[in-house]
Amino acid sequence: MMGHQNRTESLFYYFRLEEQIPTDHLLRIIDGHVDFSFVREQLKDFYSPTGRPSIDPEVLLRLLLIGYLYGITSERRLMDEVRMHLAYRWFSRLGFDQEIPDHSTFSKNRHGRFRQSGVFRKVFEEIVRRCLEAGFVEGRNVAVDGTLVGANASQQSRVPRERLVEAAKLSRTVQEYLAELERSNPVADSERCTKLQEKVSTTDPDATWAIKSGPAVLGYYDNYLVDTTSRVILSVDATPALFSQETLAARRMLEHVGQFGIQPQHLAADKAYGSGEFLAWLLARNIQPHIPVIDHRHQTQGRFTRERFRYEPKENVYYCPEGKALHYRGRSLGSRGNLYCSTEVQCFGCPQKKLCTPGLTRRLFVHWEEPARQTVRALVGTPDYKRSQRARYKVEALCAELKQ
Repeated sequence: MMGHQNRTESLFYYFRLEEQIPTDHLLRIIDGHVDFSFVREQLKDFYSPTGRPSIDPEVLLRLLLIGYLYGITSERRLMDEVRMHLAYRWFSRLGFDQEIPDHSTFSKNRHGRFRQSGVFRKVFEEIVRRCLEAGFVEGRNVAVDGTLVGANASQQSRVPRERLVEAAKLSRTVQEYLAELERSNPVADSERCTKLQEKVSTTDPDATWAIKSGPAVLGYYDNYLVDTTSRVILSVDATPALFSQETLAARRMLEHVGQFGIQPQHLAADKAYGSGEFLAWLLARNIQPHIPVIDHRHQTQGRFTRERFRYEPKENVYYCPEGKALHYRGRSLGSRGNLYCSTEVQCFGCPQKKLCTPGLTRRLFVHWEEPARQTVRALVGTPDYKRSQRARYKVEALCAELKQ
């Protein structure tokens, strides 16, 4: 016969929360592999030894992880979801007889103690260590890439830099930015001033006005170093959205993974990382750069490239195919290389001038790290190079996931 369910409510329910969470649930798996209790030791200096006991910081960290894993960006909504969801309660260690933290308490800790102590970095490093211990990460083949992430600031929030002091009277964010800038750069210098933006956002002063694809936005570069075998992210570095910051971030991340005992053998990256300085830095650390070299030798198609010129080290002179000498003319600090040039007399009437240069003279630019560049060019086409370039999509996929 057909049953009929009456809506009745019992005064008490008897069941174990532990038994309600499936063994294959994501939160149960994470709980079984990562111990978050270290957060108390990390934050003990941020709490007073007297007064009423606060909310366990491990509980707050677990709540934050739930919000991240399930895309709950609102702190109010996160607290409501934890109140209703059995798995969320179980993972955060909040039983039915315990009160859910107020969203404002959660927010204050996230922007206060957690941010000041660097606890997020510690959690990240703990997970990387666990992956290494479990054998998930080899660390021999890695890839690096950076992606532009938009800041929570608009173009209308930008003001000329000279008006920052005035804006600081109204904005605590700008006050903190100016104080940090003063601490890190107590003495102004011309080189630093030229790197600073003319306009700064009063909403997010650290954000940089940048363009990578599409319209310009205020943003940052988020840089990943990834083990291509497992797709595990080994290191992360956020930088201003400046092209020059990508290789600097890659250096910091490679140095950072050294604390885990990781010594990569191959590094895959796109052409943005193909500068001579970075390639030489990698080779000095026995890391093979599987990176396309930034090269302007073939921009003039159909004319002689530098390979057609013979170099004499003792004379520090290049000889063209016709045997004319191109003498050293000085250094280019901006491009970090040496310039060699012929004379108008040498090039005038040369039978091969049309194949050499459309100008009155022929100029050659030779990068200071040319030996490193040549070494990396020789790696192109090798099996390891091809494999690294094929695997590079893994870090790009993770960057796309980050944006989503």
